[in-house]
Amino acid sequence: MRIDVLLSGFAPFDGAAVNESWEAARGAAPLLREVGLAVETLELPVEFGEGGRLLAAAVRQHVPRLVIATGLAAGRTAITPERVAINVRDARIPDNAGASPVDAPVVPDGPAGRFSTLPIKAMTAALAADGIPAAVSQTAGTYVCNDVFYLLQHLLATDASLTGTRGGFVHVPAADAVDSETAARALARMTDVALRTEADAAVAGGAEH
Repeated sequence: MRIDVLLSGFAPFDGAAVNESWEAARGAAPLLREVGLAVETLELPVEFGEGGRLLAAAVRQHVPRLVIATGLAAGRTAITPERVAINVRDARIPDNAGASPVDAPVVPDGPAGRFSTLPIKAMTAALAADGIPAAVSQTAGTYVCNDVFYLLQHLLATDASLTGTRGGFVHVPAADAVDSETAARALARMTDVALRTEADAAVAGGAEH
């Protein structure tokens, strides 16, 4: 049965006890179910390849209208929908399986980048109107977040059975910048906006660096 929304977050990594992205995803799900949406959530391992594989399997199983993968961006102070995933794996630290790829492609012979199909500017504008810090991000890094993002967008672009599914990636900051309840509300709000918005808002969302 087709669902409305699939939300994913990551398991803890690098010695942390929790991962704020998973807290946001599982906190947003009941808020969306309260308004009648069919929602599934998935906690992904912080492992190159495996996280994307498990997300792809869930997408094929549920065929959602919308997929929003989330990850932690410690050091950021705002909720940041990502514009583009790049076709590279370059690990500053090992993933949870001990892998440390350097300058490796996510998908051999794949395009250099895959863009989000979410209305990222409308989503950030909605959060700003709610008083929640938000901005479009131009980079998802080169770690497992970007890996999952690229694999998701590659799947949606190449699997004809998923033509009606849109997807993308959102980074949430650490809890000392945005608490988990606010992050969950923000993710639910962005999901609602994405479901109701076909064409993105034509507003500035660029960056000088």
